[in-house]
Parts: sequence; C-alpha cells; structure tokens
Amino acid sequence: MANYINKSAFFSRMPRGRPVRSQIRQNIVEILYFLGSACGYDIYKVYIEVYPKVTMRSIYYHLKKGASLDEFKVDKIEKVKGEYSWGPEAEKTFYILGPNAKPGIDSRVKEYLDGRKK
Repeated sequence: MANYINKSAFFSRMPRGRPVRSQIRQNIVEILYFLGSACGYDIYKVYIEVYPKVTMRSIYYHLKKGASLDEFKVDKIEKVKGEYSWGPEAEKTFYILGPNAKPGIDSRVKEYLDGRKK
C-alpha cells in the first residue's frame, strides 16, 4: 500500500462488502429447477446426495436470503398435523424459482432425481 501514490485509486477498485452470489444458493436453484416446488427439508435431502454436505440450517438460511433477492418465491405454506416435540402441527413452506434465478441445468441433479423415481 505504501508503494501506491494515489491510495484512493487502490480502494476504488475493490468492491465493498461480501459478494451477493453464493454457491449453495445456486445449487438450490438447480434443485428447484427440476423439482418445481419443494419445501426446505425435501431440498436438503436432495442437496446432501448430490452436492457436498451442508447443514439444514444453511439451506434454510439461503432459502430465506434467496427469497429476499427474488431468486426464490414462496409458493404456499401448509400446516401439517402430527405429533411433534414442539406441538401438534408443523408449518411447511414450499418454494419455487423466482425471476432472478438463473439455473445452469446441472445434469447431476437430473440423474439423481431420475434414478430416485425408478
């Protein structure tokens, strides 16, 4: 930094903050492209089979972040009755691709889902 005469030129070239792009979120876009509509847990089950392991918490974080960036949209919210540790019902949020999603059409996801259907 001491070698630069104009220090402001050095800082103006570096973007500020963290990049908006995320590989985990892009992988979720690939999964939703083939599934159409899915809840977080269903996305997580496919994700850990096709891509490197992540936590379920990370999947839910990226679904929420992607919804705020319009990469995902909430399709529907269902209340499911059952006997859970937290009470008599659970809430499932189903997501679909939003207008800012740019799927690259990963063949690994398609092969896995085709193999699972047979």
